Amino acid sequence: MKKLLILTVCAVGFVLGSRAGREPYEQVMQVLGKVKNDPRVREKAQQGAEFAKAQAPVVAEKLSDAARAATDKVTSSEWSDSADDDNDRIAERVQHQKDTGPQGSLP
Repeated sequence: MKKLLILTVCAVGFVLGSRAGREPYEQVMQVLGKVKNDPRVREKAQQGAEFAKAQAPVVAEKLSDAARAATDKVTSSEWSDSADDDNDRIAERVQHQKDTGPQGSLP
């Protein structure tokens, strides 16, 4: 599988970076067409699609659990207390900036 990935990356890099003209491009595209139409490649692609469909409910459940956990963390009282402390610190800084700014009217 790693070899196929490396070959694919090399082929794409060659196609995008080639300055040798149309002939090398046509050769690479011909080879890619053969690979794409190979029954073994089609079979593996089908297996990958079936695997993805089979795992979709598991992935959806994990995403749902992660979203629920994030929501619980954001709405927890511990988070709210921390947010209140942060808001108080921000208000103090803003007030300090107002107090230490230029005094008097501007010319």
